[in-house]
Amino acid sequence: MKKTLYLLCGLLCDEVVWAAQAQALQDDYDVRVITFLQQDSMQAMAEKVLADAPANFALAGHSMGGRVALEVCRRAPQRVERLALLDTGYEAAAPGEADKRALLVRQALAEGTDAIAAAWGLPMLAPCHREDPHLVQAIFDMVGRMTGKIYAAQTHALLNRPDAADVLASLACPTLLLCGKQDGWSPPQRHERMAQMVPHAVLELVDDCGHMSMMEQPEAVLQAMRRWLASR
Repeated sequence: MKKTLYLLCGLLCDEVVWAAQAQALQDDYDVRVITFLQQDSMQAMAEKVLADAPANFALAGHSMGGRVALEVCRRAPQRVERLALLDTGYEAAAPGEADKRALLVRQALAEGTDAIAAAWGLPMLAPCHREDPHLVQAIFDMVGRMTGKIYAAQTHALLNRPDAADVLASLACPTLLLCGKQDGWSPPQRHERMAQMVPHAVLELVDDCGHMSMMEQPEAVLQAMRRWLASR
């Protein structure tokens, strides 16, 4: 029987964000890509993952999905056999963060998510990828499949996220921390701090890569995940 691998999506992201890795790994793993389109808290998102999960599984989360993965580990650490956190963070909301996020949320609620696709999506990419028409369009299309209501609910979850420093310090499973070197949203320095907090963590920084690492550098991310999945 194949082992189960959960791939958790981030803010305004759906299955497309993990498509390259999911396809490559599906022969060896029961790959389950999870989106969060109805939940408005980290706790509810974690419960969605755990609701149908087997007794033990591997868990990878990107951005908001990484924070959900940490909440899963808080609730059921004994069930997570290995953990990968990509372009994410662990801190509670910062002062002023709510006001900054509210600007785009209000626009999305009033005008639809297509109206915020460029303002939200382009800064997520490394500068060298912002003029790649296929990549940019894929991200814009993904954002456009969401609604203002989904964006507002996910933002509410992020603004009320718990600090997860204690979870990081308690991790005992093989843990991968991966970040694009040009990620301006969840920068490498944060992942370096996280690596210092996690016993035996492996830190991988990806060249020519921003926040959307799985789409920007799919092969590099896949190979890092293969090493993580094979580690002991």
